[in-house]
Amino acid sequence: MKRRWKTAVITLSDKGYAGEREDKSGPLIQEMIEEEGYEVVEMILLPDEQKMIEEKLIQLCDEAKMDLILTTGGTGFSPRDCTPEATLAVAEKNAPGIAEAMRYASLQITPRAMLSRGASVIRKETLIVNLPGSPKAVKENLEYILASLPHGLEIMKGLTGECGNEVKKKS
Repeated sequence: MKRRWKTAVITLSDKGYAGEREDKSGPLIQEMIEEEGYEVVEMILLPDEQKMIEEKLIQLCDEAKMDLILTTGGTGFSPRDCTPEATLAVAEKNAPGIAEAMRYASLQITPRAMLSRGASVIRKETLIVNLPGSPKAVKENLEYILASLPHGLEIMKGLTGECGNEVKKKS
């Protein structure tokens, strides 16, 4: 039986938070990962405020004990874009391969992918991945990494014998 990973989706958008723009990326992420068996337990919309983002990430990792947090937005060059900084500020371990893989895949589509600053990190037993803000880029990036995420989550949770982890009882 496939494990249902407890997931939160956070959209970072000043205009979305103010009700000036409809969030299309967050619902798209939810749809895509639920099709893969993930359990979306939180859908959150926040402004591009680093302290608010950090506080929410900490709460979701430390208290709500999410397995996976996927963010969308705030990864570009705009002066207000601070998602990677907030993500890195709460990180205990860097997991750069995921963000690098997304940029690599996106570069096959557009040279502008090099302008994405998204990060991927681990805090406690939660994987946090920053996705771009546009629905098109979200779809392309998430499709590229989705098949590998369960294996990474299993390793992170100690559910496999890899990397010297003791195998924990599956719940």
